[in-house]
Amino acid sequence: MSIKHITEGQFDSEVLQDKNMVLVDFYADWCGPCKMLTPILEEIDGEIPNLKIVKVNVDEAQNLAKEYGVMSIPTVYLFDGGAKMGRFVGVKSKEEIVDFVENA
Repeated sequence: MSIKHITEGQFDSEVLQDKNMVLVDFYADWCGPCKMLTPILEEIDGEIPNLKIVKVNVDEAQNLAKEYGVMSIPTVYLFDGGAKMGRFVGVKSKEEIVDFVENA
């Protein structure tokens, strides 16, 4: 699998209508911590069954960022069957993210 970059218009079908778990990374290209988080997410991608990881660029999806209260980036949300299960802000280790997903 590979991490998919989605637009505001794709959010509904890619995240809210997905029956499985979706980890949504709200990021920006200019954000240093976001760049640090990306390889960690790439490592996790495909390791957790039924988990899809998507990225949303806050500069291109400002309405979505506002709707989900994204004040600082990276902000990562976990959805399961379209329901918000939890979120964290900032860079976390692979172990912390796996733990977050498995225990949300």
